[in-house]
Amino acid sequence: MRTERDFAPHASALATRFADVRALTVALLAPLSDADATVQSMDDASPAKWHLAHTTWFLETFVLRDHVAGYQPFDARWPYLFNSYYEAEGKRHARARRGMITRPSLSEVLAYRAAVDAAVLEALPSLPDAAQALIALGCHHEEQHQELLLTDLLHLFSCNPLEPALWPGDRKVPVEMPAPIGWIPGKTGLVEIGLADPTSFAFDCEGPRHSQLLHPHALADRTVTNDEWAAFIADGGYADPRHWLSDGWAWVQREGIEAPLYWEQGEGGWTRFGLDGRRPIDPAAPVTHVSFFEADAYASWAGARLPTEFEWEAAAAAQDPRGGNQLDAAGPVEPRPATAGPAFLGDVWEWTGSAFRPYPGFHAAEGAVGEYNGKFMSGQFVLRGGSCATPRGHVRASYRNFFYPHQRWQFTGVRLAKDL
Repeated sequence: MRTERDFAPHASALATRFADVRALTVALLAPLSDADATVQSMDDASPAKWHLAHTTWFLETFVLRDHVAGYQPFDARWPYLFNSYYEAEGKRHARARRGMITRPSLSEVLAYRAAVDAAVLEALPSLPDAAQALIALGCHHEEQHQELLLTDLLHLFSCNPLEPALWPGDRKVPVEMPAPIGWIPGKTGLVEIGLADPTSFAFDCEGPRHSQLLHPHALADRTVTNDEWAAFIADGGYADPRHWLSDGWAWVQREGIEAPLYWEQGEGGWTRFGLDGRRPIDPAAPVTHVSFFEADAYASWAGARLPTEFEWEAAAAAQDPRGGNQLDAAGPVEPRPATAGPAFLGDVWEWTGSAFRPYPGFHAAEGAVGEYNGKFMSGQFVLRGGSCATPRGHVRASYRNFFYPHQRWQFTGVRLAKDL
């Protein structure tokens, strides 16, 4: 199977894709001030300016420095600032203190991006396949950071008492509530898991392709809605330890968790904060910004469970990876009302009950890029399907996202499963 280590699209197509991806990142930041782009709201999040610079550092380091003879870095001091976790690249600025990087300014980081973009595009036609594969990886890497950029900004703006909107949203028109959850019988027996098309890009953690045994089960035909989650809250779901894992119950008690992130209850009922400001929750929309702990507790309360990542992938294998509510351009980002049917991609990342661990036969790539996924295969759970903030075409049925069980600042939601 070819993965990010050796997949290189044709140079002209790659140049177009590279330019489009880089332009979207800049467009997403257009409404920001230098202060907006500098502040860091929590350790899990990064400043917008850092996302801009880090994705540029990735290309400058692994493409220009390593494959273009005579290339001189834009600023030799900046790799220390904008390396993320690549131990092979040496010491770096502490993640929790990225918000202290007031200099370089936003305008200087944008100039850095422009200079690196020009150098990459100039060199691209003559680069070897290995370097072009790294540019392809850089595009997919940047799309991941586009989503992180939006979710980090959402968390940042939620910390501002003014609760500013990044983009004004349309006033919601009441929509019909979806029918009660229906159940789709899942595939049983041995199924093939992992990227099926060896000519397509994949992250290393999506392979090798291998067999998994599935027992009789069914998956919900849609994700859990805000209205259904409000019923869980009203029934005392956050106060009943019977439904919670031990670590989850300790987290709820310690952090005082009573509802999804960004929810508040007022005289008029529940509201949520989004990139379009604070609004009443849409009862028909998928619940989002819930942790694995919450997802697992809800499933227990509902008399169900979370799907395994293999059950989920087998059910979604025939889905159009470009379908569903995904990110197309700078503008309002929000899950849309839930609809029944075979819609597994977009709107919200769906928690699975599977730990993020390597597939049989997995081997990390040589060098620094081998640190991309393998070193994180401990203590995290797999999410599938992408979200409204995932750039369209970035995900596929085999795509494995992963977060720690308490994290919920991403667009994370819930699809139920049950044994048959």
